Amino acid sequence: MRRGIERGLLLAALLLFCAPAQAGDAAPALDEADARRASQAVIGNTVGDLALLDRDGRTVRLSSFRGKPLLVSFIYTGCFQVCPTQTRALHDAVKGLDAVFGPHQFNVVSIGFNQPFDSPAAMRAFAAQQAISARNWAFLSPPPASVEQLTRDFGFRYAATPAGFEHVLGVTIVDAGGRIHTQVLGDRIGAARLGEPLRALLGAAPLPPSLRLNDLIERVRILCTVYDPDTGTYRYDIKLILELVGGLAFFVGVGTYLLLELRRQHREARRPAAPKP
Repeated sequence: MRRGIERGLLLAALLLFCAPAQAGDAAPALDEADARRASQAVIGNTVGDLALLDRDGRTVRLSSFRGKPLLVSFIYTGCFQVCPTQTRALHDAVKGLDAVFGPHQFNVVSIGFNQPFDSPAAMRAFAAQQAISARNWAFLSPPPASVEQLTRDFGFRYAATPAGFEHVLGVTIVDAGGRIHTQVLGDRIGAARLGEPLRALLGAAPLPPSLRLNDLIERVRILCTVYDPDTGTYRYDIKLILELVGGLAFFVGVGTYLLLELRRQHREARRPAAPKP
């Protein structure tokens, strides 16, 4: 009996001794509310012009993506569930956006933040696993020394855990000037949530100085899209297109009438007056 009590006391002492060590070794959990606040705090800021490596090891500067809206997603290649799932969801959304806006209208970037493990080779393998080969989608590796500034610029927070990293899922949308336009957060990243801010950026972009008919048609095409919740994709709003065509036809008709009327009045003014009897 006495020996059993002694063993019990010894076990209790060991548990008490080990508990503080386990608590001290526990990985810090991500404060999700703080991470969300950080992501919102950088909206309107211009991201730094850092140099990264693409999946072939070539240097790519963030400024090279300016001139078009940019969708940015942070991942780590050692993730076997969340990051691949998020990337596939983004891939599905981008395919829908490509079909409506055109792949030449915006770019997509996936950045591996777990350095030095998210190397160009690892990012290339990750892209191949997700079957992503789109020309407007880059997979980039920042130098280890640049990760802190890069994640701070984008308002991206993460925390290491025994299972990998905790981080808030989302996509950062950057405008053509390199400024953060909005943060689309959550695990449901679809064409609806990405398409609205992207369409707003494309619709508000200034027309090129040497305006061509194709540029005008492209702008009208973008403005005449609407999200269809039944199919989960964007489609053309036929009603809006007909209204625009009707309005254009009205103004063309009025303009033609005024032009003909001015010409008629000009001809009458130049006609010699009839001789008086």
